[in-house]
Amino acid sequence: MRHLIPVYLAAACGGAAFAALGMPLPWMMGPLLVSAMLSLTGLLDRTLPVVTRPFGQAVVASQVGLSFTPQAVATVLAMSPLLVGLAAMTALYSLGVAVLQARLARARLSRMVLATFPISPVEAAVLAEQCDIPPAPVIMAQTLRIAAIVTVLPILIYWLDGWPQGGRPLPGAIGGAAAPGLAGLAAAAAAGGLLFRRLGWANPYFLGPLALSSALTAAGTPLSSYPPLVLATAQVVLGAWLGSTFRPGIFREAGREMAVSVAGTLLLLALSCASAAGIAGWLGLDWETAVLAVAPGGVTEMSLAARFLAQDVALVTAAHLVRIFLFMPLARPLVRLVHRRERAGP
Repeated sequence: MRHLIPVYLAAACGGAAFAALGMPLPWMMGPLLVSAMLSLTGLLDRTLPVVTRPFGQAVVASQVGLSFTPQAVATVLAMSPLLVGLAAMTALYSLGVAVLQARLARARLSRMVLATFPISPVEAAVLAEQCDIPPAPVIMAQTLRIAAIVTVLPILIYWLDGWPQGGRPLPGAIGGAAAPGLAGLAAAAAAGGLLFRRLGWANPYFLGPLALSSALTAAGTPLSSYPPLVLATAQVVLGAWLGSTFRPGIFREAGREMAVSVAGTLLLLALSCASAAGIAGWLGLDWETAVLAVAPGGVTEMSLAARFLAQDVALVTAAHLVRIFLFMPLARPLVRLVHRRERAGP
């Protein structure tokens, strides 16, 4: 593990530089870009250990859970039909973009559906293997989708709302956290992750800590936010790991497909965000919250972006959780159906 210390130090320096420049989500974007550059230039010749990712996920998820106050839960429940409708809209846009990408990349539709549908890279890889589809380009396309949205969307919101002077401070407990409440939050994060892993849930180290800390917060249990240093460290870990998955060999072997995937991601983001902004204007909601809720990024990254950008974290997180629980059961039969039709021929 000693050889990883310089990588994390470089990633942390990238985060500090982005924070000094007033960039949005600096402690994730900076490490992501630094790690990606190290990986693509060959200076980092392996993906960072995936065992580091649960720490970042558990910290972010349990922190996000503090937003689920009784009032926030009531609001989310009242808006649940809208959240289901937004998820369905994203699914339709994803399928349309996948069809377009398959034609442009001259690739199998089942492969492009897996590369485009907003599910986790791990789940997409498992489905690819089950359908005899090379998993590496699918994983890279899914990772590119998340990285592109994490990078583009916060900057877009800053650009439209006005770039704040000096950036925004990292959310968290300032001036020291209450020790009992902080210990309770850390215990909830650890227990939730281990419990959901034992139960066999996908993405246990996000969903478990989120579920437990949300339930405790909604029940009125006094919990305390993590100090900014802990939140920054979690983001450095997440961003550095995400950037390290960018392997130069994939771009050489499937360069056309990767280029089409990036263009498709930007098209999907534009369609989703424009529709979300229109719906927000119609219903009188904040357009920033609506855009973050609909954006086809990862739940970890979008929840973190909502917190940093001072949006409705509970609503954004709930929207992405609704999409996860709708898409995960839908993705498997959909890809298998497309794959069977491809094998059957015209």
